[in-house]
This record gives sequence, structure tokens and C-alpha cells, in this order.
Amino acid sequence: MAQTSPTVTMMIAAARKAGRVLARDFGELENLQVSRKGPSDFVTAADLKSEKILFEELSKARPGYGFLMEERGAVEGTDKSHRWIVDPLDGTTNLMHGVPHFAVSIGLEREGVLVAGVVYNVVRDELFWAEKGQGAYMNDKRLRVAARADVRDALFATGTPFNGKGDHAQFLEEIGRVIERSAGVRRFGAAALDLAYVAAGRFDGFWERGLAPWDIAAGVVLVREAGGVANEIDGGDFMSTGAIVAANTSLLAPLTKAVRGD
Repeated sequence: MAQTSPTVTMMIAAARKAGRVLARDFGELENLQVSRKGPSDFVTAADLKSEKILFEELSKARPGYGFLMEERGAVEGTDKSHRWIVDPLDGTTNLMHGVPHFAVSIGLEREGVLVAGVVYNVVRDELFWAEKGQGAYMNDKRLRVAARADVRDALFATGTPFNGKGDHAQFLEEIGRVIERSAGVRRFGAAALDLAYVAAGRFDGFWERGLAPWDIAAGVVLVREAGGVANEIDGGDFMSTGAIVAANTSLLAPLTKAVRGD
């Protein structure tokens, strides 16, 4: 494996520990799929167990760092310069339905700047990690964004507004424009993995609105360290608005124009 800093090494260990719990729970889901109640309570418990492990492991390794987590929300630390941004289970609906595509995501923010990210694809045992200025990797393989420059050849990923939230009409217009101009669009249901796949060159770009900071933080570091770009769709701060577009330098502008209808 490529050389990792002590901080990233610790982040990887925490992600793997939480991932082992999710993998065990995923293996037990088959019996729940046919029950009348369904697996929703079971998956909620898995999410909470994963978050508890991550909170404890990261707190032990870096006492005083703050947190922003999906379930616990904001946790103030004595160290005001550092903050963990954590999604203990990205792709909850996939896990709930027995779809083997979900991840643990850990981002690190220093003085308001994203500086490290780990995204662990649990079922495939693919560990994506990056640190500012040090490149992006999957396990021991260096990652680079895809080199495609023609939007007509590009494959993009996106996410659908969830459970009635967001502007569905706007989304349908956006996806229609992108499909019309590109080779296709995929919707896999885990934003952190979508961004990791952009970093790995599997997708040529990604966009979505209405995301939370923990959906974005780690994946943004991966994309940037793999040579790509991540911006807010309309020019603001994606950590505040949750509206993000990511691609290589050649495709970012045409993808953004297609999404916005420019």
C-alpha cells in the first residue's frame, strides 16, 4: 500500500472497523427481506452502531477534534481547528434492500479546508483514500480522473431527490439535458461512492443537489487529489448548499452547463 500519514492510517483503521460491522449486518439481511416489517429498524441500528464505532475510534486517536455526523449532528471539540465530517453509512437505502453498494465515509477539515478523506466500499473491500497534496488511492493503486474531453463520450452519475425532498421537476429537467448531451447517466444511490468513482475514472463526472456535508467531504478530497475539480453548481459553497458538480477539467464546464441549462 502507498505510504499513508498517521492521520490517514488511523482514519482507514476506523473505517475498516465500522465496515466490518456493516458487512456482518448485511450478511444477515436476507432473512429480513421477506418479513412483513422489513429491515428498516435493523438498518437504522446498523447505522448507529457504525457511527458509535467511528466516534469512539476517532475521538480516541485525536482527542479534542470536533465532529459533524449524520446522526449525532455537530459535536464541538476543544480543538477548534479540526473537525471530522462523517457518514457512518452512505447508501442506507441500498443496504436496506440488500443491494451491495454502500460505504463508510470520513472527511477531515482543518481551518475550514478539507484536507483528507476516506471512503470504504464495504462489500467490495475497496478502500479509497486521499490527503491534500499527497494524491488519491484505491487500496495501493494511484487514482486519476478519466481523461475524456468530449461530453458525448462521457458517463455521468447523479442522485435523485430523496423521499419527496428537493425539486423533482428541476431534477428531471437536469437529467434530461445531461442524457441528451452525454453517453449516459447512472444513479447508484451513494454520493460518497459516486465521487470516489469519479476519482477512479469509472465515472466522468457527478452532480447532485440537496446533499449534506457528510455526503460530500471525503469524496471531494478524492476527486481533487485525483486531478479533478469539484464546484458548487451555481457558484456558491457546496458544503453549505449541498449542490455539487465534479469532473475532470475538460468536462466540468459542459457538465455544469448541461445541469444548469446554459
